[in-house]
Amino acid sequence: MKRLLFTILIILVLPVLYQSTPTETLKLKVFDYLVPQQDPSGYFTILNLDEEFIDQEGGYPIPRQRLAEINKQILDSSALGVGWVIAFPHPDRLGGDKEFAESLQQGTSILAMFEAPNQIYPKTVGTVMLGSGKGGMLSEGVVQNTINLRNYIQQGIATAPTDIDNLVRRIPLLLKTPDGYVPAFGTEVLKALVGADTYVIKSNDLGIEEIRVKGLPPVKTDSLGRKWISWVNTPQTNLQEMDVAGKFVFVGITAPGIMPQIATPAGLLEPHKIQAALSESILIENSPRIPQWSLVAEILIFGIFVSLTWLVINYLGVVKGLSIAIVLLFTTGFLGVFSVQKGYLIDFSWTFISQIITSTVAFYINYKKQYKLRQQIKKQFEHYLDPRQIKRLQDNPDLLKLGGEKKEATFLFTDVRGFTSLSERLTPEEVTTIMNKALTIQSDAVQKNGGMVDKYIGDAMMAIFNAPIDLDDHRNKAVETAIEITKNMKEAGLGIEIGIGINTGEAVIGNMGSDTRFDYSAIGDCVNTAARLESATKEVGEDILIGYPTAIDCKFRLKLLKPINVKGKSQKLSIYTVERGKEK
Repeated sequence: MKRLLFTILIILVLPVLYQSTPTETLKLKVFDYLVPQQDPSGYFTILNLDEEFIDQEGGYPIPRQRLAEINKQILDSSALGVGWVIAFPHPDRLGGDKEFAESLQQGTSILAMFEAPNQIYPKTVGTVMLGSGKGGMLSEGVVQNTINLRNYIQQGIATAPTDIDNLVRRIPLLLKTPDGYVPAFGTEVLKALVGADTYVIKSNDLGIEEIRVKGLPPVKTDSLGRKWISWVNTPQTNLQEMDVAGKFVFVGITAPGIMPQIATPAGLLEPHKIQAALSESILIENSPRIPQWSLVAEILIFGIFVSLTWLVINYLGVVKGLSIAIVLLFTTGFLGVFSVQKGYLIDFSWTFISQIITSTVAFYINYKKQYKLRQQIKKQFEHYLDPRQIKRLQDNPDLLKLGGEKKEATFLFTDVRGFTSLSERLTPEEVTTIMNKALTIQSDAVQKNGGMVDKYIGDAMMAIFNAPIDLDDHRNKAVETAIEITKNMKEAGLGIEIGIGINTGEAVIGNMGSDTRFDYSAIGDCVNTAARLESATKEVGEDILIGYPTAIDCKFRLKLLKPINVKGKSQKLSIYTVERGKEK
């Protein structure tokens, strides 16, 4: 069982260790669902240049002289600054670059650069490295803005790397180049607003740990310097409303076919909306993040909860084990939600699924084992126990100690008198019919009083009371059985008599025999004594003989008989019989 558990753990942990596409996608989707919606900070707004605006201006590209007018209009409306998430890689054919540049320099303005695998890198920004210097996401290059603009205005990369399922969730605050670091657009916006000059990058042996800008709280990141984005519903405005007072404005184009729409958990968004979400996320205290130690935590959580699920089902039984396994499932789900609410994106989803898989396998194995045990119990005892007792054993096999246990019980032996002469007078078929009726009368009485028919030996029978399941007042139950047998035998008119011996004592009771053939039986001196008492009934002239260990606690009125010698005993035995119909 331990080896099977180990095998299951190894198989199920592999997708976590190797971060397979299905498990990573599942994890990210669960995070999307659980990460709470955050309120906007109030420092930002989005200005959309929509299709109507493009049509009014005669199409795209928009003359930069017109963009200069828009920039001036925004600043004159008391905006904190303007971020243009639009590419300007070529000089304006209408010569408006100078006016646009002059307009940008009148306030806090940021221009966007867009990524391209061209190995062209912009000028780096000032950084201070603390720690190992490891980590960071490499840039493959950018499309530069025209030299008439980039030499005078701050720039940031409008980066939007996708996860394994092609959705944008994590954006690096800084991108690594051969010469240093270049900020993401949303990061540079905040640095410009607080008037800082440098970024402080704190790293360890695993990579980047946090990035700080003077005037802002430290931003926890993953080892690549990425920030998990909270898709804040930042307010939006247009040129007619111009609701920008006291806010930094992200300007972008929403007219179809001009700027690409990028897939995010919040839907398809234009680049300026994604960069606004990055700036918003940086300002959220304790915002969600995937910590550097998340993989270790996920493996540990997986090992603990999956192992517990397996163990409780296998060692606490189907009903109790399954109930506790369900509690463990709810606990896993609760901890997963709780960790995300606290800002730690730790994956519990694969552990949850693995618990279901493990519990299903364990339940099947346990159910199969229990079913085989129930069938074994039924097969072994169906002819010797009352069906209600068999049901008790099947429902609770622990009542049956297989393999033998030392236990006090009362043993009853019977033997038909005159069987030899009966065989001589009747045909074998007639003898069989009579013996079947006689044994049925005996077994019915045994089962009625809670005993077990242990075996038939020709015309004799052995019964046990208080095994395999406990039976209160087993002494009196055995004596009552003997009285009913003798009474019913006479009433049946079979023409035969019966002798019964009863004795109580400790014996080893359980499955006895070889490795290939065994029977449920009892071994002990008290068992042998009960058989000797049955043999002595004919000699004494009584139908029922009861040993002293049974007689000392008997509710029936007993008659003390003359002690007798039996084979295997050096001293005479005190024996009793029943004065029928006379109870104490």
